[in-house]
Amino acid sequence: MTQRFPRDRFDDVTDGPRVGAHRGARRRGRGWIAFAWAALATGVLVLIGVLVLALLNGSYSFPGSTSSPAPSSSASASAPATGEPSGEATPSPSETQAPTAATPAEQGATSVVVLNGTSTTGLAAKGSAALRNAGWQVRSTGDAGTTGTTATIVYYQQESQAAVAEGVAQALGVSAVQQSAAFPNADVTVVLGADYAG
Repeated sequence: MTQRFPRDRFDDVTDGPRVGAHRGARRRGRGWIAFAWAALATGVLVLIGVLVLALLNGSYSFPGSTSSPAPSSSASASAPATGEPSGEATPSPSETQAPTAATPAEQGATSVVVLNGTSTTGLAAKGSAALRNAGWQVRSTGDAGTTGTTATIVYYQQESQAAVAEGVAQALGVSAVQQSAAFPNADVTVVLGADYAG
């Protein structure tokens, strides 16, 4: 004889829609949506990382910014990042009053860098050798950010470096000397142009 139990709420259960904590059927394509979001986030993070590294290395600058572009890829490893001088270069004292040119013995801690502003291979090395033979200490050589420079110009940053710039210019046989902040990695920067024979 089977035992009969009193009727309760479980006796009324039917095969209807699920109720409670049951999970519904998975929608198609949800895995691709998650993959697309992950790929997008990865791409954005990589792009941000590349931009930050480029800005830290100085190889990229935003349009209108005052930072200098990096030298061309053929620059020597010791060449500093340089750019073309901007139009804000101030006239040198030689245009107002001629300063006395310093001698190599008076160079002191003033750093001198020689850059090739032309497509002539080895011009910076020739200019650097000429300065070293004259007794000047050259910190490094390399290529400027352009190859279309026609006239050789000696740039200096501070007024106190004008005499050294004049002495370097005389040793190279040129007369163009300008004060400019376009070359922040050296006190005196020589940009050799097509007029320099070496």
